[in-house]
Amino acid sequence: MNIKRIEQTKIMHRIVQANDTLYFGGLVADNHDQSMAGQTQEICAKIDALLAAAGSDKSKLLSAQIFITDMSAKDEMNNVWTKWLPAEVFPARATIGVASLGGANVLIEVVVTAAV
Repeated sequence: MNIKRIEQTKIMHRIVQANDTLYFGGLVADNHDQSMAGQTQEICAKIDALLAAAGSDKSKLLSAQIFITDMSAKDEMNNVWTKWLPAEVFPARATIGVASLGGANVLIEVVVTAAV
């Protein structure tokens, strides 16, 4: 098996590639003062950039796990998600409500898996 690690942080790599599959660590927005929509848009842009760095794009997303702290804001997140991603390439997805994501204003964290 061929394993490649991309963009190391203090605690993980942003992406680990095993053969032709890309496994992402959790992504949060840098600007926590934004609304759910703003944080979602920022995360989608990060996903685009990381996919490009790994030789892929959003049309190759396989799965997504979306963790949000306020399920009443799910529609706001979904509006951004569906504008960013064409319906014909939606990945398998789960949205999970959580009490906290480690910061008072961190509203959403996204974990994706994609093909190269």
